[in-house]
Amino acid sequence: MKYLLIMHMNPAAWDALPEEKRTEVMNGHDGFIKTITESGEMIGTQALADPANSAVVRVRGGVPVVTDGPYLEAKEFLAGYYLVDCESRERAIELAALIPDASVEGFGIEVRAVMFSAGFEM
Repeated sequence: MKYLLIMHMNPAAWDALPEEKRTEVMNGHDGFIKTITESGEMIGTQALADPANSAVVRVRGGVPVVTDGPYLEAKEFLAGYYLVDCESRERAIELAALIPDASVEGFGIEVRAVMFSAGFEM
């Protein structure tokens, strides 16, 4: 089954970390990627830009309305994700716990099953 392991980031929590902890978290992704690649569970991963650089598009009365920034007022934002294919929800949770960000106070890894994937076998 495919799962999206969604990394949520809190910029204030990140900024409060010592530089060596930030480096440890960033470099820890290399080991995680190696682990899930070697196990055959890795499908893909993406890191996303800061939401300050994003735009939200809503169509109202047939006219696109574009606003800057994220669509929610929140401290946390979606920082990136891993798409994995593993045997169970329990295994997906085990993998999520291995992502370095999971050990940072104010961060979290959301585990969500993929229900549909256009153009790919499920």
